[in-house]
Amino acid sequence: LLTVTVFLSTLTPKFYFALTVTSSFISGLIFVFEWWHFRKYGTSFIEQVSVSHLRPLIGGVENSPPAPAAFSAGENETGRQNMPECKVWRNPLNLFRGAEYSRYMWVTGKEPLTYYDMNLSAQDHQNFFTCDTDALRPSDTVMQKAWRERNPQARIKAAYQALELNNDCATAYVLLAEEEATTIVDAEKYFKQALKAGEMIYRKSQNCHSQSPQHEAQLRRDTNVLVYVKRRLAMCARKLGRIREAVKMMRDLMKEFPLLSMLNIHENLLEALLELQAYADVQAVLAKYDDISLPKSAAICYTAALLKARAVSERFSPETASKRGLSTAEINAVEAIHRAVEFNPHVPKYLLEMKSLVLPPEHILKRGDSEAVAYAFFHLQHWKRIEGALNLLHCTWEGTFRMIPYPLEKGHLFYPYPSCTETADRELLPTFHEVSVYPQKELPFFIHFTAGLCSFSAMLALLTHQFPELMVIFAKAVSIVS
Repeated sequence: LLTVTVFLSTLTPKFYFALTVTSSFISGLIFVFEWWHFRKYGTSFIEQVSVSHLRPLIGGVENSPPAPAAFSAGENETGRQNMPECKVWRNPLNLFRGAEYSRYMWVTGKEPLTYYDMNLSAQDHQNFFTCDTDALRPSDTVMQKAWRERNPQARIKAAYQALELNNDCATAYVLLAEEEATTIVDAEKYFKQALKAGEMIYRKSQNCHSQSPQHEAQLRRDTNVLVYVKRRLAMCARKLGRIREAVKMMRDLMKEFPLLSMLNIHENLLEALLELQAYADVQAVLAKYDDISLPKSAAICYTAALLKARAVSERFSPETASKRGLSTAEINAVEAIHRAVEFNPHVPKYLLEMKSLVLPPEHILKRGDSEAVAYAFFHLQHWKRIEGALNLLHCTWEGTFRMIPYPLEKGHLFYPYPSCTETADRELLPTFHEVSVYPQKELPFFIHFTAGLCSFSAMLALLTHQFPELMVIFAKAVSIVS
């Protein structure tokens, strides 16, 4: 101690200044290198070296998830060739405006739908429910204007005007079911009236659709109305607890109009079958629609992961798995979760209730936060019903998220993650909802550590330069105390 004291007493303020400047410079270099390595590879270099080389030396066991198998090379190549833009899709499970969205607004005073979302719906209604021959039927002319109205009361008033002109105007009943009905029971009554009128008009259009291009356009419009009404009736039955009836209606609709697969009716069917716990039927639907030639969705990927997790989740223990390794079934489940997380990394936080849900919008962005909200809103109960499924997801999703290729312009199982998702989600989701901006990888601990070390040593260098005598006394006092 005496020798150390004598040595420190001979050091000048210049030495301490040079020491702190050197420390600041070295820690700054480490920080810059760590940042560069993270931006290029998505991991901390120091953390990677410590886990890969130092941990085994001190007896640690590496618990990294198994490398994912190449599920669909053809799918990946197809996705790379057709780089998609941020296309907005109609939410297959969107709620009823009058019976559900409006009720939420009455209770909370918050508007659950954005203007952008409702404007997209107005465009959908004009595309689905109108055609060039509307001028031939006065009621359809009124409804053509009704779909363009921004005020809900004006739309409802126009629907009643259309019914006064034609009591069998199916689209007028559709509008009233969606916006005026305040309960699902009332909405179902309107849709049943719309179905009766829609089937009659559809049969007439079928008989004369070959007469002219205008009649063909009219048949397409009447087909759209009929499919929409049947689907919403099935959703009413599902919400009212008549689930087997809803499943039958959905299956019949898919058989009757097989070419309308782009409407994603199978996602409604998957959710209803999960409620029935008919997992074999769910697997059969997945086998048909989980194909490389069809666009993926969170419902497809996460339902497939749920079925794989169901086979092992009840007996899964992370401690046991780390000791004996993963079984084949557990590897399949982890790989399925990896596939789902890479497709949409926003979903796990909602399923694990780490982030609060809001009512799903009427449109969703695939792989975006809006799709994650819509999926978790309807499927969280199905994950909770299977014992251990959420526990398995909790134990594996962060690890699989770290395995997502980085930078995000790369892709592994799917095409690269679109960079425009955040902007589109902010337009689709209400302002009071905090939009998830995953997959934005959080900065590793060592980047924060080296940044703090660099800042601290730079501050010491500055203080030593400004107050050399005081800092020398402080350094000697610290060394003596330690």
